[in-house]
Amino acid sequence: MSLVVNTLCKNYGDQVAVQDISFQLKPGEIVGFLGPNGAGKSTTLKMLAGFLEADKGAILLNGDIVNQNASLLKKQIGYLPESNALYQDLYVKEYLQFLASVHSLTNLAESINAVIAQTGLEQMQHKKIAALSKGYKQRLGIAAAIIHKPKLILLDEPTAGLDPNQLIEIRALIQSLSKDTMILFSTHILQEVTAICDRVLVLHQGKLVADEPIGQLLEKHDASLEDIFKMLTH
Repeated sequence: MSLVVNTLCKNYGDQVAVQDISFQLKPGEIVGFLGPNGAGKSTTLKMLAGFLEADKGAILLNGDIVNQNASLLKKQIGYLPESNALYQDLYVKEYLQFLASVHSLTNLAESINAVIAQTGLEQMQHKKIAALSKGYKQRLGIAAAIIHKPKLILLDEPTAGLDPNQLIEIRALIQSLSKDTMILFSTHILQEVTAICDRVLVLHQGKLVADEPIGQLLEKHDASLEDIFKMLTH
């Protein structure tokens, strides 16, 4: 399984959102996706997830073009959008039951119980979503993204607004997911990237300005990731 992104472009009218970006992901990788606000990160993730059509370029998942095989390939993609929209009036387990049925999972009870355990939602499974803390809502969003065991996981700001303890928990959760999957996650928290990522992509004004293993990037510039980020996106 692999993800290949080739010269991807997206414009909104006269505004260039993403301009000729190319990169690849392979199983077991956790890749941080960095860039200032408005750099095109969320637009790119939406295109990768098949929710937004590219103006130019190709996205290939295991050799198949995503937009040409959307319904089939979306089953191999898990996506947590930045907004993490949830049905607030549903109970946690009820929401996961709904998603499991949408994905036509054959063993619903086993799949639901497994993802609840995996994301640490055991004590919250009988609570209404509206009653959950921000951290548990993020856990539920990740559970929704992985319940069908996707090969590609896209996370848009999964740790935004979390307290330090919640950050540590979500970081550990993301790391635990990476064994057999490809994970690309957008974040503004550079410490998270340093802590858990194998590689980093940096987007600036719609262009990819860095694509390197994080250790190699730090060694090459002999600076902190924060200073490198400022230099690349100034």
